[in-house]
Amino acid sequence: MAKIIAVSNQKGGVGKTTTCVSLGANIALQKKKVLIIDLDSQANLTMAVGMDPDDIELAIPDLIDPEEIDNSISIQKVIQKTNLENLDILPSDVRLAATEQGIVSIEGYEWLLANAIKPIQNEYDFVLIDCPPALSPLTLIALTAADMVLVPVQTEYYAARGLERLLETIAAVQKHLNSSLTYYLVGTIYDRRNRISRDVLSQLYITFEGNIFETVIGIDNQIRESAAAGEPIPVYSPKSRSNLEYEQLALEVIHLLK
Repeated sequence: MAKIIAVSNQKGGVGKTTTCVSLGANIALQKKKVLIIDLDSQANLTMAVGMDPDDIELAIPDLIDPEEIDNSISIQKVIQKTNLENLDILPSDVRLAATEQGIVSIEGYEWLLANAIKPIQNEYDFVLIDCPPALSPLTLIALTAADMVLVPVQTEYYAARGLERLLETIAAVQKHLNSSLTYYLVGTIYDRRNRISRDVLSQLYITFEGNIFETVIGIDNQIRESAAAGEPIPVYSPKSRSNLEYEQLALEVIHLLK
């Protein structure tokens, strides 16, 4: 059964979507079957693999929005293949914003995503969920479905301080919905030349010892270029520094969740 990882941080601009697609692609290159799920109405993950959300016929609202659900539509019909072998995507579109407003009135809505992906969990080794940059109902359904929360943390002062609310939410999900949920941090957008960045990273390793990956993702313009090109970084620039770092992170994740 697939290991499910929710990639989450309520602060935007910390490399969340980049981490989801780059990590997912590198796990796929290790001959693991991977599904990435776009759980953000901005659909950045969908665009990151070269798809236009406006051209997609079916997307995740068709599986979790009570007003959109058609029981004749299976999750297999919504999942799309990407240009990378072993990497599939469950895409998003703009309707997801309305979905988020509507699902909170449903009793037990926290389980909507877990129930939606249950039919295909045996078809994948890993499922990665790109959460919206907020502690929202969509984030909650992702945490309820997940085995682990991967938290990208930009190595700068205010980004690190913003972790408290997310960790409180994770603790609440562990207590009431998903007792087996764990979390791990990964430092992102790390500038080795910057003293503040180095100090914040050192403090993260002290504070979160045992819950932070050894791999650190540095600043790399090729990451931005790959997103603009609609290609995961191992496709766009396989020998780039950032791709080598995401490859190392993929090996850490596989080892941790084996």
